[in-house]
Amino acid sequence: MRIAAVPLEDRFVRLEPFDDALKGEVQAALDCDAASWDIMVAPAYGDHFEVWWRAALAAMQAQTRIAYAVRRRSDGAVVGTTSLYEINPAYRRCEIGSTFYRPEARGGAINPACKRLLLGHAFDAGAVRVEIITDAVNARSQAAILKLGAKAEGVLRKHKITWTGRARDTAMFAVIDDDWPEVRDGLDRRLATVS
Repeated sequence: MRIAAVPLEDRFVRLEPFDDALKGEVQAALDCDAASWDIMVAPAYGDHFEVWWRAALAAMQAQTRIAYAVRRRSDGAVVGTTSLYEINPAYRRCEIGSTFYRPEARGGAINPACKRLLLGHAFDAGAVRVEIITDAVNARSQAAILKLGAKAEGVLRKHKITWTGRARDTAMFAVIDDDWPEVRDGLDRRLATVS
């Protein structure tokens, strides 16, 4: 499994791998809604952005992550970020995460469009398992993940320590290659109904 760091796009979004030319747009997209960052493992807004950005680029250099700017096709604005990360070619698995959208980009076609592109890219590259994890206190995120078609696999207790020092329980979801055709078809049907 080798997942290439290439742009991905459909009629809703263009996912652009991080590079220095995107830094300002990504920072502007993430520098909002400070309260939403309280439950994140690592913050990326305000004074925290530079450290987060450098860590993302280092992980890309190590080929363990592909961090993407999420560009809304309707107006060309960068409205957030998402990643394929914890890329493990030996186990043919990765995770989708480090996802954050500006408030006005939440709840519409942006998230399912991003997930459709990322899942397709991973499975086309030979993945057999793609995980999507979230904080167990984030009911909205869990509902969105289930709506994508991922399967709930349980909660990992005290799985991560957030930047605020809280021991986070992590809700674990996954799509495996056996699930992918059904999940893909469901996402395609869902996105086909969006005007």
